[in-house]
Amino acid sequence: MSYEVTKTDQQWRDELSPEEYQVLRQAGTERPGTGELLHENREGVFRCRACSAELFRSDSKFDAHCGWPSFFEPKESDAVELIEDRTLGMVRTEVRCARCGSHLGHVFDDAPQTPTGERFCMNSISLTFEDSTAS
Repeated sequence: MSYEVTKTDQQWRDELSPEEYQVLRQAGTERPGTGELLHENREGVFRCRACSAELFRSDSKFDAHCGWPSFFEPKESDAVELIEDRTLGMVRTEVRCARCGSHLGHVFDDAPQTPTGERFCMNSISLTFEDSTAS
């Protein structure tokens, strides 16, 4: 897929911390329960850390008790790209930013308590938060 935001590998390395690069550009996963946005409950928008694209609204965030920020739907259906992931001996659906192709996490169909039944399980380090109540 062709992305609106494209950079060389070196540009990404220069702009992201080593931990951010490992998750966003190498499809890594942060340790559960360690992300700074896990317990973020203010009203606002969650953005891609790599390109600032708007990805999720706070009203779609829920506590899935999985150790990562979870959402039941993206802000817009075309904000994320879903890709079959067959790594680690299993079949999952990877979630990437549709604007820059950065790895965000995975989506699972295991949240019957949500309106969509889906759990977009995102790495906190792949996101930033914009508080809509701040003046």
